[in-house]
Amino acid sequence: MIPEKWKGAKHTLLERPWFIIAALAGLLGGALLITSIIRATDSTLSLCSTAKTTAQSIAEYSTTPIQLQSIVHYATSQTVPQQFLEEISISLNVLKERIPCNFLVFGLGHDYSLMWASLNPRGTTVFLEEDPEWIQAVLKDAPSLRAHHVQYRTQLSQADNLLATYRSEPKCLPANAFPIRYSEKCPLALTSLPDEFYDTEWDLIMVDEPKGYFPTAPGRMAAIFSAAIMARNRKGAGTTHVFLHDVDRIVEKTYANEFLCEK
Repeated sequence: MIPEKWKGAKHTLLERPWFIIAALAGLLGGALLITSIIRATDSTLSLCSTAKTTAQSIAEYSTTPIQLQSIVHYATSQTVPQQFLEEISISLNVLKERIPCNFLVFGLGHDYSLMWASLNPRGTTVFLEEDPEWIQAVLKDAPSLRAHHVQYRTQLSQADNLLATYRSEPKCLPANAFPIRYSEKCPLALTSLPDEFYDTEWDLIMVDEPKGYFPTAPGRMAAIFSAAIMARNRKGAGTTHVFLHDVDRIVEKTYANEFLCEK
């Protein structure tokens, strides 16, 4: 895992994130190759009988604007991603099986947000960020990203007490916490987000923020709890996959075992 002190796209190194460039370039190349094959095949068939099918196929495989922007961004950026290739691959392997899908990411940055959005073409990728000024800074360079500000009611210093006492509040019990927008009495529930957060059935949820490495930071307790509640109350077919970064840290590991893993 990457130490928290490296977190955030505010820190840069001289290395290039070559694996992201390769992934995005491969995605673009695959799209263009498939489109070329479709067009070549179409020339040998009747125009009337294949025009509609060909148009649909080209639309399905054409590169999206955000993918093109991502390639340019990572080809010219010195920002090193928060996650290693091995960590990115875990989420990517699931994402490839679900696209296009609904993908919720706790965290926003120059280092990986464009990557995740571009790897979910024609899907819905939404980012939640604790710092409103940072949202403005990122969206200035990448206005196509969808991001919302989230206010947490917790501090990292409260993690032990919240875990020890949450069962005494009925609205904090996983069986009673859904829908979490109405669980104001539970400090672990995120209750002030836009309707999109509550009304969407998320296929993937990635928890890579908020900050959790100093006592007054929000910590990831509420993000983990809320992600678990949303995932366990999925109504549609399939499974909601939850990915938690920095799970080697004590708070993340403890809350993951409590709300994500043990049950």
